[in-house]
Amino acid sequence: MEEKVKAVEEVFNELENEVSAFRQATKLHCIAGCGACCKKPDIEATPLEFLPFAYHLYLKGEAEHVLEKLNNNPGNTCIIFKSFPEQNINAGTCTEYRHRGLTCRLFGFSARIDKYGKPELSTCKTIKETQAEDYHKTVKLVGEGMSIPLMRDYYFRLRSVDANLTEKFFPVNLAIKQAIEYVLMYYAYR
Repeated sequence: MEEKVKAVEEVFNELENEVSAFRQATKLHCIAGCGACCKKPDIEATPLEFLPFAYHLYLKGEAEHVLEKLNNNPGNTCIIFKSFPEQNINAGTCTEYRHRGLTCRLFGFSARIDKYGKPELSTCKTIKETQAEDYHKTVKLVGEGMSIPLMRDYYFRLRSVDANLTEKFFPVNLAIKQAIEYVLMYYAYR
């Protein structure tokens, strides 16, 4: 278990370095306190990308409590997102930022491959609107070959850690639940 968690964290660390370089080069950034992307009800993830979070919960003795919470009220909004509606309808924060999933780490500062095989920046409406000039410059630079993290590459890398836990995408809370169940089952049979 520890080796698998470490392998996932290594993928995350390499992505963080690549995203950091991309953000520095483009000046694109998330707006402090914005949680618009986290509040989307259709976020999907694989259980493996939340394995470090599930392992962290297990070590803290909180895995069963969070699993019970997910079983009683799975909801559509990610369970680790804390909303601040008094500030703004989209305001909030990730309560487990260090343990967020790959989908969270990629969104905003990575590219998917379009139908022509070209990288296409995947970012949010907020960045597009509030940083329009930098956004348009970045789209042009990416089109000209600027280095950008590619979603598919990082999902392929995770798949090499554990193909079964990356085989299917699930709503984010179900992916978290499956990761917790995987960790609990592993330790139950040790």
